[in-house]
Amino acid sequence: MTGTATRYLYLTRHGEASPDESELTGIGRRQAVLLGERLRRSPLTAIHHGPLPRAAQTAQLIREQLDGVPLQMSEPAGDYIPYLPQRHELPPEPADSMLDRLAQFPAEEREQGPELARAALARFTGSVNGDEPRHELVVTHNFLVGWLVRAALDAPKWRWMGLYHANAALTVIKYEPGRPAVVLLYNDTGHLPAELRSAAFPPDLHI
Repeated sequence: MTGTATRYLYLTRHGEASPDESELTGIGRRQAVLLGERLRRSPLTAIHHGPLPRAAQTAQLIREQLDGVPLQMSEPAGDYIPYLPQRHELPPEPADSMLDRLAQFPAEEREQGPELARAALARFTGSVNGDEPRHELVVTHNFLVGWLVRAALDAPKWRWMGLYHANAALTVIKYEPGRPAVVLLYNDTGHLPAELRSAAFPPDLHI
């Protein structure tokens, strides 16, 4: 009889992208290679990535550092708004600015995002069928990392906002049968030298 086993979900945001987001920069490529080298020690069975070039290129560079791990494009691993909150759900003081920010995204992205986010939860989270633990990497974007971490912590749905993930940083979530999800690692850039860490961090935080 087949049982259920633990899933280890590895998450990363794509490497640094060019201003038009059509490809990785030289820094972004180096970030991806170094993450791949770090993941050589992990028993990954699959790499999933979103359809946009910056995620696909990052996934390919990571795979080149590994030994035959399958690479799969996945629409739910893409870049989209995972949840559109109502004003009453948000903290009163920043509510207007948060809603104004979301309104700047294309209507298609705002409308299709929640369905893709539900698909991502169904595809990438929870324990797995079988007797062996599963280790999977999802190469995605900042919003989806925030959404999946929020879900693991059972935080309010709007709380994907305010979670920042650096380029090529590593997050790992453990889904053990019969237990709450555990965030084992979040936004770890230990494999990147200071000059390759996200420009969003001030220099004094490049530690």
